Amino acid sequence: MNPAIPNSPGRAAPPLDAPTVRLPAASGGRRIGELDALRGLALCGILFVNIAQILYLRGIVDLQKLPIPHALDMFVQQRFFPIFSLLFGVGFGIFLGNASQRTARPRVVLLRRLLVLAGFGALHHFLQPGEALLPYAIFGLVVLLPMSFLPWWANLPIAVAMTAVTLSLTSGGMLLIPCLLLAGFALAQAGLPARLPRLGGQLAAVFAVSALAGAGFLVLQEQNPLNAGFNGESAAAGLFMAIAYSAGFLLLLRTPVSRVLSPVLEPLGKMALTNYVTATLLIIPFGHLLGMRESTKWELLLAMAAGIILVQVLWSRWWLARFQYGPLEWVWRCATWWRIVPFRRKPSPAPRAS
Repeated sequence: MNPAIPNSPGRAAPPLDAPTVRLPAASGGRRIGELDALRGLALCGILFVNIAQILYLRGIVDLQKLPIPHALDMFVQQRFFPIFSLLFGVGFGIFLGNASQRTARPRVVLLRRLLVLAGFGALHHFLQPGEALLPYAIFGLVVLLPMSFLPWWANLPIAVAMTAVTLSLTSGGMLLIPCLLLAGFALAQAGLPARLPRLGGQLAAVFAVSALAGAGFLVLQEQNPLNAGFNGESAAAGLFMAIAYSAGFLLLLRTPVSRVLSPVLEPLGKMALTNYVTATLLIIPFGHLLGMRESTKWELLLAMAAGIILVQVLWSRWWLARFQYGPLEWVWRCATWWRIVPFRRKPSPAPRAS
């Protein structure tokens, strides 16, 4: 399939792609390593929560919160899922911007991308009913596609207002997904990903403000630890701490520590779809084998999460040394563009003899 040329003479764009807002190619078609690493970090945090949910581990005994689930409620639960959701929105925004440089109908291509994601999510839902891919696709279809006709300076305030209303009326969870997707999409529309290297001072300010707000809401959450995850205070704590984690991590990547973090987390993030799904395929059999279902074996949860992360880091690095995309990422890309895209990496040319 040859990509159409944008605005080619005599070609009338369909209503879905009526020219309203210029869509910048946010990354020039190149992956942004910092965002891949942040996505990998989010994937690690989500894993701890997903194991507990998939295996129905019990965190309360005799009306007392057990220490490990209590710590996870404070620092992990609702803290990494917002990062993952926001980055999906950023990814859709970057994709639409880049697609607008390749075809006259970028939103049709995005529509196809969302429908394929819905297929992945529907299949994954049978194994993990609380999974996020299907909601991402559904909210992408009903929120992002229509809102993509608006500029970032309209979408971002709308996303912030949606988030504030959601936090004031609900306990967050899946209802935050459309807010975070739209916020991430607006940030990509504004070209923020490409400007990340120049945002040191701004990131530090965001970290300071969000960490302070997150600490305040965490104090409120701790007033009723048994209800963590089921009220607006814990949702707000999670969201502000997620922002602080993101800003702090991006700042950390500008230090020598990045030489350790980036090679570990970037491959995880580049294969986020594959790793998100395959984690479920590992959790279910090993959880049953270890007798974790409906148990209080939280120490085993920590060991299982560490083991899965180690396996996925090694597997992702091995795979990406040979292939351009993860397995599911490649299928997603082929179905999105409706053609077979190159999969294997080209071998590096041999050095010339002197």
